[in-house]
Amino acid sequence: MFTAKNKGRLALGAAAVGVAIALSGCATSDPLDTGSSDDNASSDTIVVGSQAYYSNEIIAEIYSQALENAGFDVERQFQIGQRDAYLPALESGEVDIMPEYTGNLLQFYSADTTATASDEVYAELADALPEGLTVLDQASATDQDSYNVTADFAAENSLVTLADLAGVSDLKLGGNAELEERPYGPAGLEETYGATVSFTATGDTTVDALVAGTINIANVYSADPRIQTENLVSLTDPEGLFLASNVVPLVNADIADSVADVLNAVSAKLTPEGLVALNVQSTVDKMSSDDIASAWLSENGLS
Repeated sequence: MFTAKNKGRLALGAAAVGVAIALSGCATSDPLDTGSSDDNASSDTIVVGSQAYYSNEIIAEIYSQALENAGFDVERQFQIGQRDAYLPALESGEVDIMPEYTGNLLQFYSADTTATASDEVYAELADALPEGLTVLDQASATDQDSYNVTADFAAENSLVTLADLAGVSDLKLGGNAELEERPYGPAGLEETYGATVSFTATGDTTVDALVAGTINIANVYSADPRIQTENLVSLTDPEGLFLASNVVPLVNADIADSVADVLNAVSAKLTPEGLVALNVQSTVDKMSSDDIASAWLSENGLS
């Protein structure tokens, strides 16, 4: 049995989870409204929010449908905005759950962090969060900086990890102009992995430049759908050159025990390649978040 610290959540049967759970409701239809509760919001409703970003909304819809499949009543508050908008709503209890990204969230609360590796970032994040918020299990799926090569270039040079770049000559790295001075840019590649690269500022045309052969390494976000559509290979980063930003449910501590089994099961199935594929379904196949989430849950045995 779960006892809420602040909200006095009421008991609700969740047969699919197989345990008695307790929820409360002070959620409103507007996550930024601190006034009286919405008449349409049930006192036992969990409010799931999303950022104003299609990939984040897909994950939020997966959370929402998984919770509904487990017997929870869910209200969706999608496309809220950025952290300065939705974090106060989470902290006040107006929103209960948000899909988040560990590294970027850690930097929001602890700007001077030096953690980069996935497990280190996750552990430090748990301590950095304000009272009343917690994170559940992180997924292996990420949305972070990554270095990518074409499948042909990877095969020709036996590339799997960034460490493999040390034995390759004439490496040309492309990305936004600021990458040249970033700690994970050319200097970081040489210091951490012994790889010497030249740099070209390619901006929004980075993937195009990679495919055309103007560069042979591209700085691309790890959930970018073009990784799949252009048959790119993301090189793994065993030494933690990049700040890890794994997908993670950020939840109100009051309901964490009640929803943990459901959302942890989602995180266990959400892989890097899987997240890219979900984004392809949105940007290329033009599927709705609702349909994408329903199909993914079914394919992964979670519906």
